[in-house]
Amino acid sequence: MKKNIILWVAASIAVMLALPWLAVAFVKGDAGMAVCFLLFFAVNPLYSVLIGAFAGKDIRHLWSLPVISAALFLIGAWIFFDMGETAFILYAAVYLVIGIMAMLISMFVRKKTQG
Repeated sequence: MKKNIILWVAASIAVMLALPWLAVAFVKGDAGMAVCFLLFFAVNPLYSVLIGAFAGKDIRHLWSLPVISAALFLIGAWIFFDMGETAFILYAAVYLVIGIMAMLISMFVRKKTQG
């Protein structure tokens, strides 16, 4: 189980910290803004659903994965874009809600199929 947690935390670091850094460092101008929109409105929500669905398999041990993912997003956004920007708190909260909802749905589906 610890191996799974470590792998998912590493994936969260890659998606929530490395991808914004790559967008800021290597994509300039309007293309950089387009990449950021893609990250904020497609990649990050999809990743939140994936990590939440995985956490729903064993909610007792993996409940923290959506929280860690949302916190890493907030840290990365404040580091690479604008420190203290309150809009990023809203994005992190939405990603957290998406992850928790996916986790609960995954848990209920798993219980229905097993029981």
